[in-house]
Amino acid sequence: MKKTRLFLTRLLILLLNPSLVAQDYPRLSNTEGLSDVTPGSGITSPVTVTVIYDNYVHMEGMKADWGYSVVIEGLDSTILFDTGAKPSLFRENFEKTGLDAGAMDILVISHEHWDHVGGVSAFVKMKTGIPVILPHSVSTPVKAQMAHYELKPLLVKDAAMICKHLYTSGEFDCSIAEQALILDTRKGLVVMTGCSHPGIVEMVREIRDTFGKDVYMLFGGLHLMEKSDSEMADIITGLKTMGVVRCGATHCTGEKQIKLIREAFGDSFVELGTGNTVTIL
Repeated sequence: MKKTRLFLTRLLILLLNPSLVAQDYPRLSNTEGLSDVTPGSGITSPVTVTVIYDNYVHMEGMKADWGYSVVIEGLDSTILFDTGAKPSLFRENFEKTGLDAGAMDILVISHEHWDHVGGVSAFVKMKTGIPVILPHSVSTPVKAQMAHYELKPLLVKDAAMICKHLYTSGEFDCSIAEQALILDTRKGLVVMTGCSHPGIVEMVREIRDTFGKDVYMLFGGLHLMEKSDSEMADIITGLKTMGVVRCGATHCTGEKQIKLIREAFGDSFVELGTGNTVTIL
């Protein structure tokens, strides 16, 4: 039902605004900033990541639903990463956090699935006119929908700087166009994912190779629901071998799989859930 409603909304936008179909949207290609990432580089003051939308609840009064959204503060720009599924619930949770929608500078969409873009229609009633960074290969209706909402689509193909210390991975080679966010810290890279459809081990490996720096921390949806215990053991070993010390798993990861990751990382497991704030330094 949710997917059908979103499809019909996009179709109506295209029918009413045919010029949006042929529009050539600009690209984010700030690759020069990649050279700023070195073994000793990274943030010098805390960055916070507040969970707006998630399958699990952390703070009393917040609600859970299938989907994901976080707000990243403490950088030169304040970032909204994904918007969850239901517009009304996105807005309700957002307002309960006490965050200021007017302070959002950039919207980043990991991929175009309904549980990550459904809340955009609610967000633009609170703030619009800002850049929205999309994987280059997202569908034309999604690009048109963002432009219709008076957001400013920026398409990303390769890794690029979004603002000082924050980067997009670029679009991974996968049938589902997806990107992740990377925060540069002195302990290593922090990778924030939406759903990890390309495979989390493959994503971490590509990010490490692209930036030339180990991934210290990883959290978000890891899309491991169908993985067996033996497959999970290999994935956890693979992540740790590549330097991952702290890991948080939520949303599409799977209940059993989250439990296995929590057990493997112990006190270094990153708790998420709506209303929780992760502090990174």
